[in-house]
Amino acid sequence: METSRPGILAALTAFFLWGVLPIFWKWLDFLPPASIVAQRTLWSLLLLAVILLIRGEARQVLKSLRSPRAIAWQALSGTLLASNWLLYVWATLNGRIVEGALGYYLNPFFNMLFGTLWFGERHNRCQLAAIALALTGVAMQMRALGHFPWVSLTLALTFALYAVVRKRAPLGSLPGLTAETAMLAPIALVWLIISSPTPAAAFGNSPANALLVIGTGFATALPLLCFGYATRAIRLTTLGILQFLGPTLQFFIGWKLYGEPMSALRLASFAFIWSAIALYAIDALRRQPKPPPPQPSPTS
Repeated sequence: METSRPGILAALTAFFLWGVLPIFWKWLDFLPPASIVAQRTLWSLLLLAVILLIRGEARQVLKSLRSPRAIAWQALSGTLLASNWLLYVWATLNGRIVEGALGYYLNPFFNMLFGTLWFGERHNRCQLAAIALALTGVAMQMRALGHFPWVSLTLALTFALYAVVRKRAPLGSLPGLTAETAMLAPIALVWLIISSPTPAAAFGNSPANALLVIGTGFATALPLLCFGYATRAIRLTTLGILQFLGPTLQFFIGWKLYGEPMSALRLASFAFIWSAIALYAIDALRRQPKPPPPQPSPTS
């Protein structure tokens, strides 16, 4: 228990930061979504490179990228990650935070589906019931929104595919993210040069806005570093349950803080999603291995 407490705290920190990030992206509404993602890529790369240098892992990344196979995997994962970032920032700035939250609620169920398709994983009845409840919630969401929930499903799909690619890619989490952002950096730099009439415009034309822009690197790297630590310190089952903190915060921020519409039917659709999550959590906890019984202390 003592060793798991820092891991649980790190996981809660990561998911809390991801949950409140919509507020930060709203503060950056003086830039278009593509420019926000470009700045996020460049400042994240700078911060990650410093961390790798401190940890002495920079040479490992450079050595790994000599392989065409590694380059191809990291380019694919980087493309999926950038697509996910761009769509989420666009959705946040266009009053679709709740739709984004739905996407991250659905992400674990896409992970389960892809686990079956690509890794031969099998699911029990409880998990299949959770998937059915989640799909019912999506169907109700279509009726409530009046259109296909493409934002939610695309976010869930791109992030689940990103997880599949990262699982197969040769680099670890921190070196892999650094390699991905390094490959995206030239595109991000070219975009900022083309889209910004002056260098100052790329930073919002004020010192306060410039600090927010620079902060995109910390907003990206800090939760990822906490998440990376948590994955090593606590059970993945616990991590999977805690991850729902993020979209729950996003849901209430979109609904209560920014006044996004929430009809009775739309709220009912989320009730089905939350029921699916409850089944997922109950099944995950039930299947956790029990700790061994304490051994009696030897007597002299």
